Amino acid sequence: MFCRVKTQSRTVIPRWAMILLAGAWITVYSSQGWSELESMNDAELSEVDGAGLGIVLEAFKFSHGTDVPDASGDQARIFKIGGITSTDGRDVDITVNHLYISGSGSNYGRNLGPVNLGRLINPYRIDVVDGNTIGVADKAVLEFAAPAMVNPAQGFDCISASAVLGSGSCSSRPATTDYIGERPDVGLQMNVAVGDDRSANINIHAVSAVIDGSYLRLWGDNDRRQMVGQFKLNFYSPELSIHACDQSGESCGSRVLLKDFALELAIGNELQPVFFDVDGAGNFVVEVAAIQQPATGEIGADGLRGSSAPATWDFYEDYYTNPNYRSNLRIGNFSVSDRDFGSMRVEGMLIQHLEIRTRDLAP
Repeated sequence: MFCRVKTQSRTVIPRWAMILLAGAWITVYSSQGWSELESMNDAELSEVDGAGLGIVLEAFKFSHGTDVPDASGDQARIFKIGGITSTDGRDVDITVNHLYISGSGSNYGRNLGPVNLGRLINPYRIDVVDGNTIGVADKAVLEFAAPAMVNPAQGFDCISASAVLGSGSCSSRPATTDYIGERPDVGLQMNVAVGDDRSANINIHAVSAVIDGSYLRLWGDNDRRQMVGQFKLNFYSPELSIHACDQSGESCGSRVLLKDFALELAIGNELQPVFFDVDGAGNFVVEVAAIQQPATGEIGADGLRGSSAPATWDFYEDYYTNPNYRSNLRIGNFSVSDRDFGSMRVEGMLIQHLEIRTRDLAP
């Protein structure tokens, strides 16, 4: 029997959450005082298949508190990151003043409303995938995935807040007058204090955000005996803004405004997975190893397949032409305060080698 379990929560307020486990949907409500079961009808389940864990949150709203004291002086809802020291020895304290996920029209987090996250036919997923189906031979791959892209005839434009069916490949639907949609407003107000200086207050807001097609895949590498993976981040928003404000968030400086923002970032793939490690000094290391080089004579002097080893030539042809290995950034219009810089594009970027290594800057 398929059922819903209703609950309620203080800060995370889903009206219901759908969970798919081994092909069975359970809807979970969060509640302090009551719960009940509801049968799910066949129409809701008609397009659901497969196993693993799928999650859908309906009428979801999240707001993390503020670092500004209330009337009683209580600051119990703050979220801080510490243990960081500046190069001149001062303590660095990062405080999240406000973190929110809301429905459309939130006015930068001031007017929070509900939004759906995921769809019954296309949920967020946690699953163990057969690596042979995604190019990772003979491996079980742990996958955390956002709703998948769909056929453009069945999807919506990924950026437009007024997109209609058949306009693009994103599954998440924009809000309308009759439907709250699956595209949340998300934002973060953050204070970075260096010693006694608390003047650095950074706000980041995204309107009608979509991350369809994003995923994180993890598996183990036998040769290097490390955890490796693939990371794909798609992020679309008709408006992404970054600006500095006071701690109340009311008095702000110049706003960096990115209109029609589209980021498609690919880090690691089945030929070049990203490696996660910790070196002997305790520093965290993220590395995308360089692609293997062809042996002498495997690629002809003219670069054509006819004068090359066919298997080797096909390998590099696939590597350099596969769009899934490449990253793109598109901004419809970039402006700072009243200065307009027009559109920007970075397309077809291929990460052939990347190494990120943390360093201890303490004296």
